[in-house]
Parts: sequence; C-alpha cells; structure tokens
Amino acid sequence: MVRMGKEASMFAAWVSLISNVLLTIIKIVVGVLFNSQVLVADGVHNAGDVIASFASLSSMRISNQPADEDHPYGHGKAEVVASGIVAMILALAAIMIGFKSVEVLLKPAAEAHIIALIAAFVSLVWKQALYIYTIRLGKEHNSKGLLAAAYDHLADVYASLAAVIGIGLALLGQKYNIPFTAYGDPVSGIVVALLVMKLAYGMGRESVEVLMEKNVDSEKLKQYEELVKSVPQVKRIDRLRAREHGHYIMVDVRVGIPGNFTVQEGHDISRQIKKSIMGAHKDVYEVLVHLNPWYETENHDNQ
Repeated sequence: MVRMGKEASMFAAWVSLISNVLLTIIKIVVGVLFNSQVLVADGVHNAGDVIASFASLSSMRISNQPADEDHPYGHGKAEVVASGIVAMILALAAIMIGFKSVEVLLKPAAEAHIIALIAAFVSLVWKQALYIYTIRLGKEHNSKGLLAAAYDHLADVYASLAAVIGIGLALLGQKYNIPFTAYGDPVSGIVVALLVMKLAYGMGRESVEVLMEKNVDSEKLKQYEELVKSVPQVKRIDRLRAREHGHYIMVDVRVGIPGNFTVQEGHDISRQIKKSIMGAHKDVYEVLVHLNPWYETENHDNQ
C-alpha cells in the first residue's frame, strides 16, 4: 500500500513536470506571436515552475529512500527543503510578474488577440485539473513535495485566470471601443503578483517551521496524549512532543511507570505505547519512549 502511494506520488510529480514544460512553450510562443505581455510573463513564470517541479520530483525521490547510517531518521526533510525552494521561486515569479505588469501599464496598450485568450483559457483549465489531482494525492500521502507542486499549480491558476480576464477585457474593449479595458491585461497581472506572493509567503513560513522542528498542532498532540494514557501502566506523562519530518512525523514521549517494574516490563510498555500511537496514526514513522520511575509516595514529577 505504501509502495503504491509512493508510485502514485512520483507519477503525479512527473505529470506536473511535463505539463509545466509544455505550458511554458505554449504561453511564451503565443504571447510573443500575439503580443500579450501577461501571457509572456505567465510563460516565464511557468519556466520557473519547471525548476520547481524538478525540485519537487528530485526531493520526493530522495525522501522515499530508507534510513541509512548517515540519516538514521530517514530523508523526509528533503521534501521540506524543496517546498522552501518552490516558495522562493514563486516569490521571484510574483516580483517579476508585478514588475512586468507595471512596465506594460506605463506603455501604450497593445492589441489583444483571440488566440492569446484561448491559450490562457487552456492553461487555466489544465492547471486547475493538475491542482485538484496533486492536492488530493499530496494530502492523502502527506507529501510536502507534492503539496508544494499543488500550490505551485494553484498560483498558475491565479495567473491564468488573470490572463483570461485581462485579455478578455481587452478584446471586449476593442470590439465596443472602450479604451480603458485595454489595460485589463497588466492590471490583472498586478493582482496575480500579489496573490502569488501571498501563496509563497505561506509556503515559505511552513517550510521554515518544519525545518526548525516546530511542534505539531495541539490537536494532534492531544490525540497522542490520550493514546499514551490508554496504556494502563503509565502513571504520568512527563513530556510529549512531536515534529514533522517531511511526509512523516516523529513522536518523543517521556512517561512515568512504577519504579519496581523489571527491564522487560518497561520494554513491553514502551512497545505498547509505540504500537498504540503508530496504529492509530499511519503518518507517525517513529515513537521514541523514555521511561522514568514512578512511586506511590512522590508528590512531584520525576524528570
């Protein structure tokens, strides 16, 4: 089942990469031939997406490798690094789109063409389908690399939607002689730049938090706590923490058990704790259990 999940994720990553290459070519060629600045800018943005897709694909290949002597906790954070790279690419793309849009806004409006509108619409539908496909798989398999690719597709949906609106307004303006609509193309580009920058900020912040080993959300910690408490021999929870490690989670728990238990009994309790958490949460890769002695007479936590 896990293998099938990995294969599905890798296939989705390849689909994203090939799609971005094809869309980059279509947008830049059509944009240059029919003088659509927003389509050219979107095409250059897509060229950045090719790099982002390649980074996501490479990171997923690395993250799926088993733990080794140099990386005993696995390679899961490779996907987090790739997610951070994608966030930086999106931020640079947002700056470029905004700059180009302002530049076009200050020049005489160019004539719009129906072929440019068709290209933008094809990109919109294509990218929306890719977003739905990759976000579903990314959430299903908790793949940071695939989620990064999905949000990259979402940024492209915004860009393509803006291109459709901008070119469409320009075409309507030409047909009904409405001068100001000719600037719908660059104005839409500025809106897209802001949306893409917001998306990049959210992705970048999440990547940094994972790399800095921020605790998982309180709701998950509460679920882990209840599972630990369900083990009858556990008298006290001294510490419970967990961190994301790419597409899986590492849990660290310190508990108090009766001080007169044997080593074998302590070992069995540790295994029971690990089994209860990992059985209920398939995304937990490892549970590290530390046992402290507990006595009936003590009135404070034994650290």
